[in-house]
Amino acid sequence: MTTPPPHRSLPARPHGHLIGTYGLLTLAALLFLVFSLALPGTFPTRDNITSILSSQSIPALLALGATIPIASGKFDLSLGYGLGLAHVLVMQLIVNEGWPWPLACLAVLAGGAVAGALNGVIVEFGQIDSFIATLGTGSLMYAATGLITEGGRIVPGPDGLPASFTGLYDARFLGLPVPAFSVLAVAAVLWVVLERLPFGRYLYVIGSNPRAAGIIGIPTRAYSVRAFAGSGLVVGFAGVLLAAQQQIGNPSVGLEYLLPAFVGALLGSTTIRPGRPNALGTLVAVAVLAIGLAGIGQFGARFWATPLFNGGTLLIAVGLAGYSARRRLRGGATASRRSTAGASAAPPKDSPR
Repeated sequence: MTTPPPHRSLPARPHGHLIGTYGLLTLAALLFLVFSLALPGTFPTRDNITSILSSQSIPALLALGATIPIASGKFDLSLGYGLGLAHVLVMQLIVNEGWPWPLACLAVLAGGAVAGALNGVIVEFGQIDSFIATLGTGSLMYAATGLITEGGRIVPGPDGLPASFTGLYDARFLGLPVPAFSVLAVAAVLWVVLERLPFGRYLYVIGSNPRAAGIIGIPTRAYSVRAFAGSGLVVGFAGVLLAAQQQIGNPSVGLEYLLPAFVGALLGSTTIRPGRPNALGTLVAVAVLAIGLAGIGQFGARFWATPLFNGGTLLIAVGLAGYSARRRLRGGATASRRSTAGASAAPPKDSPR
């Protein structure tokens, strides 16, 4: 008589998974609730929400742009410099060269994609670490910004900029600022690309194990260059919105957006899809940062509170991202050991009589 194998119940889904997936989203809701209760007359108002959505649209776009190369295991430190160059170039083409604003915007978008692709070529074919390479190209972009502006500002004439151009930032749709819908549109496209198309799956494989990606036939260099090009395209779009917001060409603008962008992208990799960069997670992370900064600002925080908040959150984001990655590796190893132990413990089948 054959002894039946011992019954093994399926392991329950750990609560830690839900916390890792939706914990940051819950934190955003709790922060909004706390600040609303503490500041009922100013924080939960429509004007404040509209202000948050408007002011955080450009950092959100940069964070989404940073997410793309991070998915492939690379970092683009030229984001802030690229943003400054893009918005100055838009103003130069419209104000000093007399280009129609739609054509100027298209040219800047194309230029952003080309600049991003050049970053990718330098990193992949020059075999230079992405930190060093993009820091160098960012310095070149900053030099180009100074060359265009000659160290001054680009100021429109008495008639100002076309209203249809400034409306890219000032206009409202359904009572909310148009830039917020622009961020949602970019996030939706990025979600589809990363989560539903082969391009995104290839980037994640390259980011987790580039050698294995090359072995299975993924052209790692080509996809990394495309990731940088996509990032540059998003940065160019953010530069267009910045020009519509500032309405002048300021060569010193751009660098202050770099840290919030990486905070959003890295913190976003700890939620929704814990352990990997993702568009929805980046949006949630930006929401946490936006609510936190708006709340402490209304409490009368000093000027140094913003960099303190961003820097501390960046350290927490990097720590959480590393912990999540290590936890996934431990979980995979444990599952593999259990599978092997279960297979070895299974009783042999009865031989035919």
